[in-house]
Amino acid sequence: MGKTQKATNRVRPDLPEGVLSQREALEKLDTLTEQASLGGGAARIDKQHKSGKLTARERIALLCDEGSFEEIDAFVTHDVHAYGLENKKYLGDGVVTGVGRVYGRPVYVFAQDFTVFGGSLGERYGQKIIKIMDQALKNGCPVIGFNDSGGARIQEGVASLAAYAEIFLRNTLSSGVIPQISAIMGPCAGGAVYSPAITDFVFMVEGTSHMFVTGPSVIKSVTHEEIDMEGLGGAGVHGETSGVSHFTNESEPDCIVSIKKLLSFLPQNNLEPPPFIEPDDDVNREDDRLDRIVPDNPEKPYNMLDVLETVVDDGDFFEVHKHYAQNLIVGFARLGGHSIGIVAQQPAVLAGCLDIASSLKGARFVRFCDAFNIPIITFEDVPGFLPGVNQEHNGIIKHGAKLLYAYCEATVPKLCVITRKAYGGAYCVMSSKHIRSDVNYAWPTAEIAVMGAQGAVNILYARELAEADDPDKRRNDLTAEYRERFSNPYDAAARGYIDGVIKPRETRRKLIRALEVVRHKRDVNPPKKHGNIPL
Repeated sequence: MGKTQKATNRVRPDLPEGVLSQREALEKLDTLTEQASLGGGAARIDKQHKSGKLTARERIALLCDEGSFEEIDAFVTHDVHAYGLENKKYLGDGVVTGVGRVYGRPVYVFAQDFTVFGGSLGERYGQKIIKIMDQALKNGCPVIGFNDSGGARIQEGVASLAAYAEIFLRNTLSSGVIPQISAIMGPCAGGAVYSPAITDFVFMVEGTSHMFVTGPSVIKSVTHEEIDMEGLGGAGVHGETSGVSHFTNESEPDCIVSIKKLLSFLPQNNLEPPPFIEPDDDVNREDDRLDRIVPDNPEKPYNMLDVLETVVDDGDFFEVHKHYAQNLIVGFARLGGHSIGIVAQQPAVLAGCLDIASSLKGARFVRFCDAFNIPIITFEDVPGFLPGVNQEHNGIIKHGAKLLYAYCEATVPKLCVITRKAYGGAYCVMSSKHIRSDVNYAWPTAEIAVMGAQGAVNILYARELAEADDPDKRRNDLTAEYRERFSNPYDAAARGYIDGVIKPRETRRKLIRALEVVRHKRDVNPPKKHGNIPL
């Protein structure tokens, strides 16, 4: 027996050369598991912490119920034998993947590890993500991705691009089937941005999250514009200006808490109802503050959030796209314990007018709710679409049509409350009876008309006003007459376009009762491959 064999089998001389004993095999597993858990090593983990970021595994630990995460493919490594990579292999290859539970419900998770090759994506790395995406789709579970990567691994060339493309394909095939959530926890650049863009919701963290297709240096060389990473693609930019991000958080732990709260409103997949939570809030509760919330002067604003928080269970409204297109409010809440999506005008911003940004915001949200069986409740106070050359030239017609299209195609329960103005085409768009809304209420303060009273008078009585001895007085008289006739909910109610004119204080009770009736509605669209939404 050779010296090597004797040394190897000191403990178990009866074993063949190279075969480990049971104890040695377990020790090796522990060693490799510990090695995998360290990612790029202690020094790089320390650098990650100093930059204000958590590690991939720390993020997963905060997301998942304690002890519930089961890792998949912890020992995967790349197989590149060029550019010195053959001597640089890390277990897991720069991404942690697996399945865990959030509030007891299974979710699939991947977390890019910036401590390994800057989180860059290679072929094996991509295959790990693809595997859990396939499993999530097959098993009907949400996917949460933590993005923290320098982009494609240059040393792997087209293989890394192929992996990205396969991820994009799965994002698309999973869309509308399982919820997909992206958390941008560091850089996300180049082609890498398109996976989060396809997913349902994007979260970003102030100061550490950045998304852009081309970075500051490329922009400077091509267009000679100078801008830093934060100004180009930081959380503020995408949360307020571009609308790419739906949620902006101050820290990573705050971000993960928000992700968990979002999941609490969502079903596991498109074949399940949203989760029900037994309410503590009295379903018959009334609040007479609502009777006074709409100002007597129709030109004065009020805060629609005060209405929403008064009506929903426990005043808990989880706003989506909070800082983007603030003239429209969208978000999740519960009524009588059931998950709902809310779309509402905000009269305190642009008088609640619909414009390009708010139309896109609303359409995206309505389509998500419809895909995942979440009833849509609309609170309407809209004077119309925002006028302006810029709006027209940038396509308010096609963008406004997206919101109309989304409401028209939605087959989930749809309820609407008109609190004040419902003018013109915007009245039609905002879940009107004519586009299959199930239950439509109006407050006594509702004004349902083609346009505002003064604008209508200026058109209808243009000649008479021009010839009047006192045009201002005559205009005021005619405006009052028009308002009396049309700027109220009763003409619409007489035609059955409004199911009931209700006291504002009754809104919560009325909506809960209506929702209970229509919650199991059956509505279908004509058979087709898919519609052609005006993109």
